[in-house]
This record gives sequence, structure tokens and C-alpha cells, in this order.
Amino acid sequence: MSKIAQPASTPGVNGISVIHTQAHASGLQQVPQLVPAGAGGGGKAVPPSKQSKKSSPMDRNSDEYRQRRERNNMAVKKSRLKSKQKAQDTLQRVNQLKEENERLEAKIKLLTKELSVLKDLFLEHAHNLADNVQPISTENMTTNSDNTGQ
Repeated sequence: MSKIAQPASTPGVNGISVIHTQAHASGLQQVPQLVPAGAGGGGKAVPPSKQSKKSSPMDRNSDEYRQRRERNNMAVKKSRLKSKQKAQDTLQRVNQLKEENERLEAKIKLLTKELSVLKDLFLEHAHNLADNVQPISTENMTTNSDNTGQ
């Protein structure tokens, strides 16, 4: 007792017709489909670069097929070698950077130790100077100024 949908075609945009369907009795709807318009629809021509290249199947035993396969195989080998070389170059660069990083970290440790030693020496020297300097008494100052005034 279900009613089968009858497609109805209406002209669409750019020479493409849209097929509309009616709902089945069960309540399900079909999604509209785009189909190319007829010969007089005014559709655009597909450029040759967009057309399928497999328009005529090539014989696997033909010379042209063999030449294409050989060129393709060479291109694949070249691409794989180039990729492999790039990976090796990257790995080599990573190793160089790791070595440089280790050298720089060792230099940082050495300079940090040197800074610590110099800082300790400076502080020790500053404390020794502070301990050796005697405060100037006010009596000596007045006596010296009296003597210089005469």
C-alpha cells in the first residue's frame, strides 16, 4: 500500500537538472540528485586537462605503455632517493645540533663555576677591606684641621 515516488525533473542552474522526488508513504524522503541536462541544456564543456586520461585503455604490451612505465619507475626511484637523502641530511643536522648543544652546556657549567669562584674572591676581598679599615675619630679630624689652618 505504499506509494512509490515518481521523479519529476525541473531545469536547474547552469544546465543541470534537479530531480525532485515525493515522499514515500512511510515518511522517508530521497535526497535530490544532480544530473546533467540534455544536449540543449547549455552546459559548459570540460577542459581537456580535466578530462579522464583513461579514455582509451592502453595495451600492456605496447611500446608506449612500456615507455610510460619506465619513466614512471625512474621518477619514483628519483623521488624516493631524494626523500631518503633529505631524511639523512636532517638526521645529520640534528646530530650536529645535539653535539653543539652539549658543548654549550659544558661551557655554561664552566663559566658558572668560574663566576662563583670570582664572586667568592670578591666578597672575601671586600670583607677583608672592611675589617682592615679603622674608623676615623673626630679628635684626629679637629687636630688635623687646626694644623692645616696655621
